[in-house]
Amino acid sequence: MQTIGVIGTGSFGTAVANLLAEHNRVLLYTRTKEKLDTINASREFRGQKLHPNIILTNSPEELASKCHLIFPIVPSASFRNMIKTFTPFLNPGHILIHGTKGLDVIMPNDAEFSDTTILSRENIRTMSEVILEESLVVRVGYMGGPNIAKEIMDGKPAATVIASKYNEVVNEGVKSIRSSHFQVYGSNDIVGIELAGIFKNIIAIAAGAISANNLGENAKGMLLSRGTGEIARLSKYLGASPQAFLGVAGIGDLVATCSSKDSRNFTVGYRLAKGEKLKEIIASMNEVAEGIYTVRIAHALAKKYDVVCPITNTLYNILFKDQSVEEGLRYLMAFRLFKDVDFI
Repeated sequence: MQTIGVIGTGSFGTAVANLLAEHNRVLLYTRTKEKLDTINASREFRGQKLHPNIILTNSPEELASKCHLIFPIVPSASFRNMIKTFTPFLNPGHILIHGTKGLDVIMPNDAEFSDTTILSRENIRTMSEVILEESLVVRVGYMGGPNIAKEIMDGKPAATVIASKYNEVVNEGVKSIRSSHFQVYGSNDIVGIELAGIFKNIIAIAAGAISANNLGENAKGMLLSRGTGEIARLSKYLGASPQAFLGVAGIGDLVATCSSKDSRNFTVGYRLAKGEKLKEIIASMNEVAEGIYTVRIAHALAKKYDVVCPITNTLYNILFKDQSVEEGLRYLMAFRLFKDVDFI
């Protein structure tokens, strides 16, 4: 048994640690000694038991020295700082496969990201690009798909995609985490697979609003199909291939996230449509709903590349401009865009 590292004790990080622990020893990193002691005392996380093969640590040096394969899974807002913390202990011999579905924004001259900001590809980084910028690690990958953490922890069947430019990274990832109830596929289009997982969170917020208003399965089918085209069109300007949006990490992840009340982004849309305010929703959530920030980023990118993104723009107005969900739905139903498939 090899020892594999996991950085992050959120719901998905813990689920990945449990999957890896079926065939490996796992070092699970948490930043604070208090959380380490709490989890060690109960050997569970939010009611889910930790596998006996999991050992907790709060030492970046220990994890990096004992593990050549590491899965960083922390929110995008803290991802760069986390990598900086580990950088003194990482070297080109390490393989990092992250599972974070968010973007890092680089503003020139430390300018503020505001309503008038127009972003280009030069202003954003995927988490794999953050790893390459901040560390000596070369072999980088991404893990993404229909991976709702609670279902994984319950042992229900699921699948994911390991994406990397390097076949060695894909093979290592598949070998380490594949099991009888967790299927793993490979891809060399890491940019496309990452962006599919990131931008699908936008559509998940909209799906939650549709569900809350009992608008039916026809409306949801329309949203998923139009949403796939919208995020694929935008992602082409960022270096992604359309094929990434048609597989497990694309439409597979989209369907799961847009159908489950265990999805944080779906929950945000559902609660907004029920009349709650965004600040109240964010304050009450245990973990980050990445889609909220992603809507702002996608809205700014669409302005730069002149991409027609009616769903994204409507959600932006609902989340940040106090437009009502009902007004947004009326706008989308009246929007004229006649061509069906226009992203392949």
